[in-house]
Amino acid sequence: PRQPAKTLWYDRPRYVYLEFCIEDSRDVKVVIEDQRLVFSCKNADGVEFYNEINLYARVNSKDSREKRSDRSITCFMRKWKEKVPWPRITKENIKPAWLSVDFDNWRDWEGDEEVERAMVEQYAEV
Repeated sequence: PRQPAKTLWYDRPRYVYLEFCIEDSRDVKVVIEDQRLVFSCKNADGVEFYNEINLYARVNSKDSREKRSDRSITCFMRKWKEKVPWPRITKENIKPAWLSVDFDNWRDWEGDEEVERAMVEQYAEV
């Protein structure tokens, strides 16, 4: 039986970020489509995780990536319409129990583009 991974998300002028909180993940698969993201993996105990998200708005799947660490898998998806805030990550106006806003990374956009560019470059280097 598979279960959804605990997921955090936050919004930036150019990208939307999703963090799937799975430690020691294996067999990670991330499929980013223009309006949908599908995530699956297993943890060290062999538990299967699966999340499917119909996205609030369109993303540029060719300019979207994921990065795996020991503690999580972070996806950053390039918005089709930059500088347009997303009020939520899901197309449907419902909040699944496994999905939360990442308040540690949520902030005003004022002067945030340089910070965001640095973050994306940092991810791209790995």
